[in-house]
Amino acid sequence: MGLCHGKPVESPLPREELEDPVVSSNGIPPPNPGTPKPPKSPFYRPSPLRSSHRNSPGYSSVTSTPLRKIFKGPFPPPSPAKHIKAFLARRHGSVKPNAAAIPEGSEADPVGLDKNFGFSKQFLSRYELGEEVGRGHFGYTCCAKAIKGELKGHEVAVKVILKSKMTTAVAIEDVRREVRILRALAGHKNLVQFYEAYEDDNGVYIVMELCKGGELLDRILARGGKYSEEDAKGVMVQILNVVSFCHLQGVVHRDLKPENFLFTSKDEKAPLKVIDFGLSDFVKPDERLNDIVGSAYYVAPEVLRRSYGTEADMWSIGVIAYILLCGSRPFWARTESGIFRTVLKADPNFEEPPWPTLSSEAKDFVKRLLNKDYRKRMTAAQALCHPWIRDHEDATIPMDMLICRLMRAYICSSSLRKSALVALAKSLTVNQLFYLREQFTLLGPNKNGYIALQNLKTVLLKHSTDAVKDSRVLDFVNAVCSLQYRKLDFKEFAAAAVSVHQLEASANWEQLARSAYELFDKEGNRPIMIEELASELGLSPSVPMHVVLQDWIRHSDGKLSFVGFVKLLHGASSRSMPKA
Repeated sequence: MGLCHGKPVESPLPREELEDPVVSSNGIPPPNPGTPKPPKSPFYRPSPLRSSHRNSPGYSSVTSTPLRKIFKGPFPPPSPAKHIKAFLARRHGSVKPNAAAIPEGSEADPVGLDKNFGFSKQFLSRYELGEEVGRGHFGYTCCAKAIKGELKGHEVAVKVILKSKMTTAVAIEDVRREVRILRALAGHKNLVQFYEAYEDDNGVYIVMELCKGGELLDRILARGGKYSEEDAKGVMVQILNVVSFCHLQGVVHRDLKPENFLFTSKDEKAPLKVIDFGLSDFVKPDERLNDIVGSAYYVAPEVLRRSYGTEADMWSIGVIAYILLCGSRPFWARTESGIFRTVLKADPNFEEPPWPTLSSEAKDFVKRLLNKDYRKRMTAAQALCHPWIRDHEDATIPMDMLICRLMRAYICSSSLRKSALVALAKSLTVNQLFYLREQFTLLGPNKNGYIALQNLKTVLLKHSTDAVKDSRVLDFVNAVCSLQYRKLDFKEFAAAAVSVHQLEASANWEQLARSAYELFDKEGNRPIMIEELASELGLSPSVPMHVVLQDWIRHSDGKLSFVGFVKLLHGASSRSMPKA
């Protein structure tokens, strides 16, 4: 269910739709050969660039926006495409008689569906609909003018969602949740302003701010397919600012792409606004979502595996950053199955022009977002602390919910693991400590340089919206704050809030781990019995400890080995132990 607030910016390059199908949020099947194309609309638009096949309708010879070469060699079956398409069809009630479908109970049964939302029914008496600017599977979007009320005389954008298209309980819930999220997430300068929601017997009308500057995608095309590094920084900072705000509230967008960012005006310096929360959802920091939604070129690997959180948005931002800097998609194929396979199996190409001429910081920034292991991917707050963009004047670093998760794990860890993490924190570089210092400062240390767990809740409430109740982020933070633990200075906070998985993705991980181990060996390592180590790790007496833990302890002096040290950093427990 897409959203558009204004006409696209006129581009010197022709803009056609790709023939490649997508994992569309609305589940629209691709057009059959020889049939007219559906109207262009933000509801369904494969993106960002046109097809590379000369005989295809979307072919362009523009060399400044090259497409990635076809990957050589076959990918192993099975293809996830059929599975995902069936899921989407089931979600939106478009399963064909003989099509495969994922069992989802009786959700797709249209009989008895409650399509009353409880919204005001005064839309037609308050607004006069104008030109249609987009059409999709669930309805259309148009300009409108307020004729009554506080907005009288103002132009707005109205997203009209037809009730006749709401054929599943999931589709109805998507609309309810979209309005709930838009109501809750108020006040951020890079978030489209929501005014009100209305309904009648025919549809739901979501009234929002009208953005006349067109989509980010059109700006990319107007620039010949890519941005300069400096201009790309300005775009990325705005995207990260609003996404970090959403993630702090426990909202994951799930459909971030250049089409879903609009400029408020045609001015080159116009602010950028994120739109279309039709696929967004609430997510608790320690929970995972499993429904497959989004657009194929931007979908994260863990979404295809049906277990994901806010990290999925960061992957999408990485794809956008890649496109901004080089004009190509990092993952491309001619078919839907091929797209999914490249996302799951292939690595982005950083060897072809213009990558060799771009800064090492820009490449590192994109690589750390496009890590297939979501645990190693940067969060939005961490991305704002990255050396490539952290000095940008508009960068605003918020509290990161990741530190709450890591601190909880640290507090519940054994004393041996705490000592190992302290040694690791002492070995961090200045750049690696930057993010941790920013987070510590945000938590408001007292005059003696200490913070308490309660500071986490204080800062969250200071920057929270109504969304934290639906996402249960506040419940999570309350649970962390209820733990009985002493106050932390920066040294211990750094040990508690450092992410071992993310450090593993850094170029200096091996050196860092060795330095930390040497420090631990001098200050915290001591002879340790296997029985004691087993107790620290919570191993059951039934586990053959000598077999499982034999490589953890040095035979020469009975102290923790380097292998055991690294495993301990990860918080290895009986649940993660290999079965003997």
